[in-house]
Amino acid sequence: MIERGVPLATALDYASLNPGEVTERILLRKKELNAVILGHNYQRVEIQDVSDYLGDSLGLSQEAAATDADVIVFCGVHFMAETAKILSPGKTVLMPDLRAGCPMADFVTGDALRRLKARHPDAAVVAYVNSTAEVKAESDICCTSSNAVKVVESIPRDRPIIFVPDRNLARYVEERTGRDNIIAWDGYCYVHDDMVLEELATARKAHPNALVVVHPEARRELLDAADVVTSTAGMVDLAEEHDSIIFGTERGLVDRMRQQFPGKTFVPLSGAAICGNMKLNTLAKLAWSLDHRAHEVTMDEEIRVRAHGALQRMLELSGGWQAPSEEEAALELAGVRSSGCGCG
Repeated sequence: MIERGVPLATALDYASLNPGEVTERILLRKKELNAVILGHNYQRVEIQDVSDYLGDSLGLSQEAAATDADVIVFCGVHFMAETAKILSPGKTVLMPDLRAGCPMADFVTGDALRRLKARHPDAAVVAYVNSTAEVKAESDICCTSSNAVKVVESIPRDRPIIFVPDRNLARYVEERTGRDNIIAWDGYCYVHDDMVLEELATARKAHPNALVVVHPEARRELLDAADVVTSTAGMVDLAEEHDSIIFGTERGLVDRMRQQFPGKTFVPLSGAAICGNMKLNTLAKLAWSLDHRAHEVTMDEEIRVRAHGALQRMLELSGGWQAPSEEEAALELAGVRSSGCGCG
């Protein structure tokens, strides 16, 4: 029998153990490293069960910045772990599986965005947090699905806006703000974009009294048919208030809500709404990552600081950011960060 304290060679070795032993290894190693485990709403249930915090990508990164842990293990996709590193540069950030990427974030690169900015030099760049650190570094301000409207409204109406990378969220913001000068990148989340009205009709027929809640990453026709359009964090709040909900988002959130509120009726709008990238993270890979302090997320410091500036402007706008440290203020004065849009 393998001793619990001896790191195993591969994630497959951990997968051969019983789940209880894997969980025990995770908890012991987490304590040894002074680590915190962050689990996104779309993670597998067994990942959620061992996570110290559950939430959306930005909320988890803010938790990471506030914790006194030395090591952050981000169970999500790559841009989320990058965001944690941007906000917590002094901490070690690990991912259980580096292949856990985000196809929507990959729609736009820093180089491609620079080319578009050159064609629209007067435009402000708004980057959805579902983007890479390099793209955030090329942006004036970030946004989340819950504050995208507020962020866009903070920019003068006569100033064009390049909105990356989600065309569906850009269209939603365009309609909510009444603007006609948003230049939307042609990216999308395949999980939300693939949901269709026929699936909603089927779910509604089976649950006629359920509240229909859809994420703004979905197509326009679904948003028009929804009772409420909101972020995953907003969906969690609604789950506390309503007994029957049809969730138009990745079904990992539905699994979590069913666990939290076993007496309520929560169903996915689409049974196929599964993010394979999120599901790459497993309990075995998490245990392996902790035991081997892998895979560590690193980035160029100039990119990190510039990306931090775009996130900071968003958080200042939302009233959720603390004053910069002396180091950050010095970098700002030195002109390391990209110029702001003047909307913070």
